[in-house]
Amino acid sequence: MLRPRTLLTGLLGRTTASLLAVAAVASLGLTGCASDDKPVGNANAPLPTEIPAGTKLVVGDQSERLKAVLQFSGELDKLPFKVEFANFVGGPAILEAFRAGAADVATVGDVPPIHALVAGQDVPIVAASQTSASALKLAVAPGKTVTTLADLKGKKIAYAEGTAQQAAVLRALARAGLKPSDVQLVRLQLAEFLDAVRTGQVDIAPLVEPNVTRLLRTQGASLIPDSETTGIYGGLAYLYARRATVTDPAKAAATRALAAAYVRAFQWANTHQDEWARKYYIESQKVSADDAKRIVDSLGTYTFPHLDQQLVDRQQGTIDAIDQAGELPKKVHAADGFDLRFDAVITQAVAESGASFEPKAK
Repeated sequence: MLRPRTLLTGLLGRTTASLLAVAAVASLGLTGCASDDKPVGNANAPLPTEIPAGTKLVVGDQSERLKAVLQFSGELDKLPFKVEFANFVGGPAILEAFRAGAADVATVGDVPPIHALVAGQDVPIVAASQTSASALKLAVAPGKTVTTLADLKGKKIAYAEGTAQQAAVLRALARAGLKPSDVQLVRLQLAEFLDAVRTGQVDIAPLVEPNVTRLLRTQGASLIPDSETTGIYGGLAYLYARRATVTDPAKAAATRALAAAYVRAFQWANTHQDEWARKYYIESQKVSADDAKRIVDSLGTYTFPHLDQQLVDRQQGTIDAIDQAGELPKKVHAADGFDLRFDAVITQAVAESGASFEPKAK
């Protein structure tokens, strides 16, 4: 059985620079990556649909959220293959699992796929969902007064490479005209962010729910206003898979079915918000009913971007923001991290479930 804590232990102390060593080894046998800025996978190419008996996917999850929404929506029982879930804290630990061949598919934010590219790991995105871009908050430790992004100068900020929170911090600094050297970036695991900020080990931590709600129970803790932080977080989540998974006919067909179920399950969460809040946030995550409602409201309605050039360009913008801050050891291209063959199944699942596509940029 997969042991995420073991994988996390192996990750401690590693930096993005160390990922280059992985890349040097991985690239010797790497196949399937694009050589230019066009996404991997012809959007018009068909995916396998036959799922042989005995097919299994190991799915990397975070806070058991994907497992829960698939289960509560009824989609888990409909999947025509065996699913094994492994729970992780943050994208870096999932990358370790991919490297070890211990996970086939996983759900993450928008930055982990970037660090997968840096590490030479061929794990293309096969589905995406969008929630409110204001769901991430910059939390302020008790006793600290930070009300503008300019106030970040000199502060200790919780920082986790390879996570969506990394990009949010770097965008916040850039907006304030600050460089990473103008603050103290305290490298921590995502699981440590909440305790670090509410105990004053760091001054600032980027948090998402349910940790925002948990933080606000701490006397004296506060948040930098949304008017300051709008736009530092994209609200994107991805389903991505090892290339070996999507080139194996049986597992590719299973991943196709999982991508469709991913859309239908989160559309169920859209239309059953009270039930989703009760079963997942109250019963599983142990928050109060009032807090659960606040969390669900903060995320808004799930929408589903097409896997197309617009999404690739958006991902490239995040890459560029990290690169401009000097936090990427080498240049990578977003196009290398998508498999556009899956757009057809996403399109069908959105249409059949009554979900909505993410609106096209004007």
